[in-house]
Amino acid sequence: MGCGGIGSAAVYWLSREAGSEVLGLEQFHLGHDRGGSEDHSRIIRLSYHDQAYTALTPHTYEAWSEVEEESGIQLVFETGGLDLESVEVEPTYVNHYAAAMAAAGIPYEELSANEVMDRFPQFTLDGSVHGLYQAGAGLVDAGKANAVHVALARARGATVLDETPVYDVRVVDDGVEVETEAGTFSARKLVVAAGAWTNRVLGHLGYGIPIECTQEQVTYFRTPHLREFAPGRFPVWIWHGGPEYTFYGLPVYGAVGSKAGQDTGGDAVTVDTRTFEPNPRVLATLRDFLGRYIPRSLGPELYTKTCLYDMPPDREFVLGTVPGIPQVSFFCGAGHAFKFAGIVGRILCELALEGRTRYRIEAFRPDRRALTDPDYEPTLTM
Repeated sequence: MGCGGIGSAAVYWLSREAGSEVLGLEQFHLGHDRGGSEDHSRIIRLSYHDQAYTALTPHTYEAWSEVEEESGIQLVFETGGLDLESVEVEPTYVNHYAAAMAAAGIPYEELSANEVMDRFPQFTLDGSVHGLYQAGAGLVDAGKANAVHVALARARGATVLDETPVYDVRVVDDGVEVETEAGTFSARKLVVAAGAWTNRVLGHLGYGIPIECTQEQVTYFRTPHLREFAPGRFPVWIWHGGPEYTFYGLPVYGAVGSKAGQDTGGDAVTVDTRTFEPNPRVLATLRDFLGRYIPRSLGPELYTKTCLYDMPPDREFVLGTVPGIPQVSFFCGAGHAFKFAGIVGRILCELALEGRTRYRIEAFRPDRRALTDPDYEPTLTM
């Protein structure tokens, strides 16, 4: 249920095992922009803030590689990646990333501000900036990846229905029934990959998790210095500055403009109250940041695209089965999941067909304290 980034991957991996027994349901048209799974490019990286993720990041590349091999279409483009932080004494976020990569045996380089600028003169940094460089980082073509997953699943016999809203979900014996506009379907297992609509779906089963939904955005700028920001000359990058000052960007790809955004800079919304209008406050904050640190990336606005984040209180993934209903597995991506779509789809396939997975996902279990303790203090950083 849900055929965005995660759902389309789940349909694909399930189709490899169950072929024509697989049904994918999407409430809107395939490729819609109402959730968080479309656009030309998303960051993919081996660097992460916690070992729970660095244990999985190498497998994300393996999953994408298998799909590329089967389809003959390149989806992942390595550009190298920078994690940056400005601090007076010791870096906080960058140190977490370095420790998690070291524990996973992932190679990386620590760079001073001058070393970053020597390698990438597009940046204008002062001596307070600490950097980590990871050569394997890059971008994944999100819109193309979703379409490839669906096409390959259909080739294996799966059925994918879009424009098919779900009206009810019921437990029937050890299976489920899903009532839709196209009729009622019975299944032995259900995988829910509904993004910001997760609780709307799981609510039919009397279950839910705490999620804050925000409307975020990215902007493409008509930089006149295209060559400087082309893949191979400019890396993907993340500036770690806490919940109110974290930014990210990618090389020119898909649209003729540099791409950047502020992480968790948007306003709280619901799937019903969100708009598709750019937030001028967020855009002004982003322009100010880029003007200070990456000035030649700027130019007239090409366009700004909105999306939805679905974030649990600890902003970590939620991945597992609904407590007490083992035939229903689900995933919540916390606003940073697309890079993991391939491997999460594979994990959801294993949970549905085998009731377990070979991958380490204990940190993402649905019964953890952040999801069950109402007094848990939320955080938007990662």
